[in-house]
Amino acid sequence: MRQIFLLIVLFIVGQWLVKALRRHEAQRTGAHGAKGAGTANGGARSSNEQPQLAEPMIRCVECGVHAPKSESVSVAGQTFCCAAHAQRHSARPAGRDAR
Repeated sequence: MRQIFLLIVLFIVGQWLVKALRRHEAQRTGAHGAKGAGTANGGARSSNEQPQLAEPMIRCVECGVHAPKSESVSVAGQTFCCAAHAQRHSARPAGRDAR
């Protein structure tokens, strides 16, 4: 039982050490990369440039699927994942006719 406990403790300490070393390496390369010696991505991005944010997603009124905003279709203030869903939604009867 002591051996299993010892193995578990050694595993946890080993994982902690690996994470600490990786964190230290990331900080060290980040400090040197900002000085112009080269970055992790080959120096393609300057140090003043902000990382690219993900594209906003919209929810289709018709089916509920989330799609990128650039690929969505907007009709009368409502957003759809495709033109077919926009047509299907507009073809539905509204108000008292819907019953």
